[in-house]
Amino acid sequence: MACARALLRGGVEETTGEVVSATVLAERVGWCAELVGGITAGLLAEHWSMADVALLASGVDAGGRRLPSNAWMALRRLGWTVTAPEGVTVNDRIVRMAQEQAGRLLRSAHWRAGLTAGVVATWPADPCKRTAQEWDAVRAAVPGGADLPAGIIKARTRQIAAFLRSSGRLPADVCELEGAPRAARMLLLAACDRQQATLERSESDPGRALLRLQLPTRPDPRSYADWEWVACPITLPSTVPADAVLHLPTLRLIGGAVRAEVAFTHAVPQARRTGHTMALGVDWGLNTLLSAGAVRRHADGRLTALGAGAQFRAAGVLAKQHRLRRLSEHLHAKTDCYQRLINGRAPHPAVAGRHALLAEEIRHLSARRSNLNDALARAAARWAVDQAIAARATVIYLEDLRSLEARGMGRTLNTRLSQQVRGQITDHIRHLAAETGIAVVTVPARNTSKHCPHCLTPLRHGKAPDKPAIAGWKWAICPNPACGWQGDRDHGAWRRIAARGLTHQARTAVDRATGAMAIGSVVDKLEARAVITPPTSRTRRTDRSKTGPTRRRSPRPAPRRRRAPSPTGPSGPAGQRPEGHAPTDRRRLPRAAHRHQGVTTISTPTTRHRPRGAALGAGFHLHAHATPPRWAQPPPDATSDMGSLS
Repeated sequence: MACARALLRGGVEETTGEVVSATVLAERVGWCAELVGGITAGLLAEHWSMADVALLASGVDAGGRRLPSNAWMALRRLGWTVTAPEGVTVNDRIVRMAQEQAGRLLRSAHWRAGLTAGVVATWPADPCKRTAQEWDAVRAAVPGGADLPAGIIKARTRQIAAFLRSSGRLPADVCELEGAPRAARMLLLAACDRQQATLERSESDPGRALLRLQLPTRPDPRSYADWEWVACPITLPSTVPADAVLHLPTLRLIGGAVRAEVAFTHAVPQARRTGHTMALGVDWGLNTLLSAGAVRRHADGRLTALGAGAQFRAAGVLAKQHRLRRLSEHLHAKTDCYQRLINGRAPHPAVAGRHALLAEEIRHLSARRSNLNDALARAAARWAVDQAIAARATVIYLEDLRSLEARGMGRTLNTRLSQQVRGQITDHIRHLAAETGIAVVTVPARNTSKHCPHCLTPLRHGKAPDKPAIAGWKWAICPNPACGWQGDRDHGAWRRIAARGLTHQARTAVDRATGAMAIGSVVDKLEARAVITPPTSRTRRTDRSKTGPTRRRSPRPAPRRRRAPSPTGPSGPAGQRPEGHAPTDRRRLPRAAHRHQGVTTISTPTTRHRPRGAALGAGFHLHAHATPPRWAQPPPDATSDMGSLS
């Protein structure tokens, strides 16, 4: 099961043949969403209690029968009916969508209820800092607390502490701690049948589909005559296979446009839990967002690394993200100032207008940040899965950083760590890897960057390979004389992650609810075998002195790289060789080449990132630099005797 996004650009009324523009379509979908949202809000307000949440989550009705999986059917089995507002005519499918949305929200509150009850039952003496015994107690009281990240428990503790400060007591349950959830402006067409909406794929063009649905012609339809069938063509993305089965989408109003989230089902290979011999290890970073490489497990148990690894650097994108964050903080500070003025005795009439303008700007800025994070997560996930496919790996091992807390490393570094999109990247990697039958397993992250991948000796870190004595973190050196490994810290980490995953793959556990695979703990006996065998050097002799006469070479008429000067380019002088990897038809390197963001960059940049490309609208990919997959070989150079040197 997967989901693809599409845009509804208009439609046609089936009875009159009148063309419905995108603006009118968004207006009618908005009217329908308001009707569904109003019914949902009333249903949530009526049943937002711990007793009803527990009854729905129990999975059985009063007669002991099992509740259906569909939320709207479960609510009707329990007798939780609802009617439309007075004077408004809607069909039963509109009520179904409202019940489906309310049922999903009530079911999702059950987990938060268990978490809140566990934290309240084991309330610590100091909410800001729990002791080891208090941590053991709260994990035992929370459902699934043994594998729950500490950050989730701390966030819920802060929320309860705020309630304690305002009310002077602890909350009784989650319904008292939180208000009734708000209903989103969307249409869950999956809860409807053919009397409300249909979706059919075009027989001539598999990339197109036709969505038919009933929409109101006025905000408050008085009769069924105020509902009309509208046919909306949909252009499916290229990611939807031609043989996939389409399901009714979910319609959302975003930025004045109607976007459809089309669910589709198609057959994919089954991912294996164990039996892997080729794995891709992925390590998280800051300037280098992802570092990855392949490790092979041989029949005798040896582990060897394939190649030097790859990197996905997004320093420019992260710099833009931080600029937007600072701007958002500045706008929030100004909004709070205007709010204090509005709450005063005699506010100026223009203050309310400025406050509304800033609030709209904050919403626009939040949308920009969300889109940037989503684009970064999708690009990074696509890159990681492509690396696994190119290496023919059957599993991707990710270090589990859900419990990572950004503290004690300075204000700037703490903020950068907390703004990472690791959760979104992991979700996208799981989704993309499932399409090709590649398993995604999280492994414990402890000591993956601290120990040598070849001998497990604690590493010594420095600033760069040419500055080993200067304090830093980027370059790792093994102090073991018998090993002597050194390399990029992140490259050593992905070797350790892949080796740990391959040796502990028998301990992989699968979550029954989500299907996510994880290795919960590290076993010392297995960890001792999680070492990478160093490659055998071709030259073993220690004495490299000259042993014979120098072999004569025939003189060449031109430099070795080319037989003749480079041809005349449209923008460059004739007869000049290109500078490094730059093409001959470009006189200067692109802006991105001067930003210390190359995939071979080791040291920390000495100059700050200059967003010249972002200011000129250069786009996303100018600020993200990634090692291409192994199948992406450059085309051969016909004018060179040695082929491509890159």
